[in-house]
Amino acid sequence: MYRRATPTRRGGGSCMGRLLIAGLIAAFSLITYFGSRQSNPVTGEDQYVDITVDQEIVLGLEAAPEMAAQFGGLDPSESDQAYVDQIGFNIVNNSLAGTSPYEFDFHLLGDTETINAFALPGGQVFITRALYDRLPAEGELAGVLGHEIGHVIGRHSAEQIAKAKLTEGLTGAVVIASYDPENPNSAYAAQFAALIGQLVNMRFGREDELESDFLGVCFISDAGYDPAELIDVMQVLAESRQGAEPPEFFSTHPNPENRIQRIQQAIQNLDQCPGG
Repeated sequence: MYRRATPTRRGGGSCMGRLLIAGLIAAFSLITYFGSRQSNPVTGEDQYVDITVDQEIVLGLEAAPEMAAQFGGLDPSESDQAYVDQIGFNIVNNSLAGTSPYEFDFHLLGDTETINAFALPGGQVFITRALYDRLPAEGELAGVLGHEIGHVIGRHSAEQIAKAKLTEGLTGAVVIASYDPENPNSAYAAQFAALIGQLVNMRFGREDELESDFLGVCFISDAGYDPAELIDVMQVLAESRQGAEPPEFFSTHPNPENRIQRIQQAIQNLDQCPGG
């Protein structure tokens, strides 16, 4: 008499293997991220950064030409560029920003349509002609540059790199753990994980903007400018918006109207500035 062979169940072993791999990826991502904790030498803030200051500077210098090209290249006006340099270096040289190891450089871009300013890691700061032309007061331009200097001093780009690696590792672990070749609906779990990762990074982005507003208030106040002019900048940004805006929760930048209140609070608490 022959006995029917019992079919081998491979699904369970395959599932356990995926869970093990996913767990290892998640653990490695978490250990790497939380093991990168260090104190910011200017702000004193504990943050998670896994690249050095020198690497930040190199990244910024390498990316600067390409970023400038995306916004019409450098503006041809030497006098306006000199004006931007004057205000930018006045802020750096007369605030705690000047104690940092970063090599600041300021660039006026030729884009007359895009209202924007941004900073690359390591000290490369940019402002477009479109925004520059909307800032008639010296203090307003100082407010924009002070805010961008705040991004550099806050090491926000380096933080974002570390956070992106963490969320990429964790969402990758979710994808592996939830993947089932026999269940097409398992793909939805991967999409959901990616969405959660994006929302987490958006929240981090909004927090960086608010911290840069605070640092900008501190830096331009130290340099002798009226920090209240940063509020005027927020009003310029609010007026420049066109069409429907997404809800603030889904935006990397807080609404200008909401940032004004935080700026006002920072002005009232200048004694809380780094070194204050």
